[in-house]
Amino acid sequence: MSDLPRIGITLGDPAGIGPELVARALASPPSGVRLRVYGDRGVLRKAAGIIGVPLDESGFELIEASALGEVVPGRASEATGRAQVAYLERAADDGRRGELAALCTAPIHKAACRAAGFDFPGHTEFLAARLAPGAAPLAVTMMLAGPRLRVALVTTHVALAEVPAALARDGGDGIVRAIVQTAEALSSAFGVAAPRIAVAGLNPHAGESGLFGDEEGRLVVPAIERARALLGPRVTVVGPAVPDAIFRDAVDGRHDAVVALYHDQGLIPVKLVDFDEAVNVTLGLPLLRTSPDHGVAYDLAGTGRARPTSFLAALRLAVAAVV
Repeated sequence: MSDLPRIGITLGDPAGIGPELVARALASPPSGVRLRVYGDRGVLRKAAGIIGVPLDESGFELIEASALGEVVPGRASEATGRAQVAYLERAADDGRRGELAALCTAPIHKAACRAAGFDFPGHTEFLAARLAPGAAPLAVTMMLAGPRLRVALVTTHVALAEVPAALARDGGDGIVRAIVQTAEALSSAFGVAAPRIAVAGLNPHAGESGLFGDEEGRLVVPAIERARALLGPRVTVVGPAVPDAIFRDAVDGRHDAVVALYHDQGLIPVKLVDFDEAVNVTLGLPLLRTSPDHGVAYDLAGTGRARPTSFLAALRLAVAAVV
């Protein structure tokens, strides 16, 4: 038992649906791994009661980072903000010490976290900073992975008008990094022996040979060539591909992943075809981090009606990647 890889699970917002999702997962824990839950015993027990499942604490290790007492589902507070930050801090500490092979995070309430002193836009930026070996944050890539479509993002929470400048700011290094980290993840986490990656263009018709924009020729093509040189012949990288067609090709099985250049370019198709089962994966960390592709859902918290599909898919992916 002690030789099994350990997967960390953070409880997320105690007032959101995270505790119910985690309790559902713990009711039928996966085999081949050890689970370490960062959370609150009272909150977790209440969530198990809400959804009507047993909570066998012999099946997991609980790191109790808060003891909140009564939590009102769907209502953020200073205490719930501090608690969800504490769960992440403890998990990150263990991750830095090499105690976790993977981390599965339930959704956080970003405003409550910020009020508690959390100075990051979200999980991704926090983990990139906390798990870095030095002072500089790790350069990471966000991937959304579903049963039918996997999409990695070069830029994430950037205003649409600022995307071209963001792509050019580092001379295309961000595009290269997204391609390379996607190829590595396809091999290590998804079991794809010879990854096939398509890189979407930025402009309509991928620029139409410069007629609708020059970013493809100026930024995307050189980045693809650099990525090919780094990855070697085992990985196929094509593009810049016409954005309005490449996702259909990927769904049809012609590519193992698409690298999208901005947030909505990639997330709209994923949420169209894989909404309930899409998993948020952070690439480039020293451990695999997965998360459901949804928020705290205050309107469902405490009702027992939250669908666990995405969280369970996130945990399954973490397990499959480390066993």
